[in-house]
Amino acid sequence: MTESGVIKNVALMTPTYRGDLERFELLCESIDRFVSGYELHYVIVNDDDLPFFARFENSRRIVLPSSRFLPAWLRALPPFVSRKGRRTWWSFRSGPLHGWHIQQLLKISGILQLPHQRFCIVDSDNVFFRPFDVAAYAGADTIPLYVDRQAIRAEAPLHAVWVRNSDRLLGGSPTAFPADDYIGNGLVWDKSTVRDMTATIEAVTGTPWAVALGKVRSFSEYILYGYFVSQSPTHRATHRLTTQSLATSHWDDDQLDEQALIAMVDKSPAEVVALCIESFSSTPVSLIRKVAGLADNDVPLQPQGSVSTQGANVIREVV
Repeated sequence: MTESGVIKNVALMTPTYRGDLERFELLCESIDRFVSGYELHYVIVNDDDLPFFARFENSRRIVLPSSRFLPAWLRALPPFVSRKGRRTWWSFRSGPLHGWHIQQLLKISGILQLPHQRFCIVDSDNVFFRPFDVAAYAGADTIPLYVDRQAIRAEAPLHAVWVRNSDRLLGGSPTAFPADDYIGNGLVWDKSTVRDMTATIEAVTGTPWAVALGKVRSFSEYILYGYFVSQSPTHRATHRLTTQSLATSHWDDDQLDEQALIAMVDKSPAEVVALCIESFSSTPVSLIRKVAGLADNDVPLQPQGSVSTQGANVIREVV
């Protein structure tokens, strides 16, 4: 810890896949332009997607195969057997899982295995448009935990199920509705908290945490983390709640025009540093790049300061 009380040991993490390649490229451009205060950016992709992402590696960005973090009993089926473009992973221990399940498992497993204490998870449909010091935000003694108070109603078709399943996985009392929502963008997780969360799931279910999540199938990793913290006096003391998201988000699938994107930026409070335009939106990436102030990028910029390539290779050997 530095004299100012800021922990240096902060990393970025992005699980992604080739379908989001164009959006991921824009994310990297925006990180290299606007983001500071992190040691490494870990990118985790399907093994057969590695060739598509190799060009993004540099002294501060490492691309790693998902097989290093997924349990050996979970196998990816070949792309040609996918239905409607949905990649499937199969195991008799959990039943079939799809890409959105896998990305959630990768976030948990990656944080457990990678050699950093704090992680800021940035999905590939985000783009930074303002300077952001990750260490100043995520590296203090207390960990920011984003929450949208009482945002989930009991009849919500997905979120309410995720809350109820989190209660079952963590062994907690049934949550009263309307319930708090912990889903957001640029969320910060702590390794010790994730370790205790998975240990709790295993104690409650009597199975490895990944098996328990695979059997439940309908879950949210962010809701799970948020409810674990909220139910643990020890971990509540190490987190600070914030109702201000780092990103202004568009969750729908309709196409936004330039005027709508500019309005999102203009209406964003000073604390907001990113836009999240969901990947299933048909909004052109070139338009998002323009509004984010990155249209003049001929090549991705390199961040100031760097971890040596040798150090990055050591990380690859460790994991």
